[in-house]
Amino acid sequence: MQTEATTVCFAAGHPAFTGHFPGRPMVPGVLLLDAALHAATQARLSVGDRRSEALRCQITSAKFLSPVLPGEILTIACSATPAGQTRFDISAGARQVATGTFAFESVP
Repeated sequence: MQTEATTVCFAAGHPAFTGHFPGRPMVPGVLLLDAALHAATQARLSVGDRRSEALRCQITSAKFLSPVLPGEILTIACSATPAGQTRFDISAGARQVATGTFAFESVP
């Protein structure tokens, strides 16, 4: 898999901001991971990985480096690692906000 990138933006009206955090909203890490997982899945499909069996995904690492505020445009880049995992990097402009890896495996 070559590096594939996509963009995402969480609007200020997103329901997650109601409780995370009142008065100083920021994008919850679970939303960043969900967006990264969707980007990784699309990257796998774009290179022809159209397996018909179900896949299980394990988050093998995740590091949140900088808060993401409502309305920031994020770029999510995904690439294959030498170990066969999928690496993701999320950035807001030149600022890296999260990074990590997913491991996909077939479900019996």
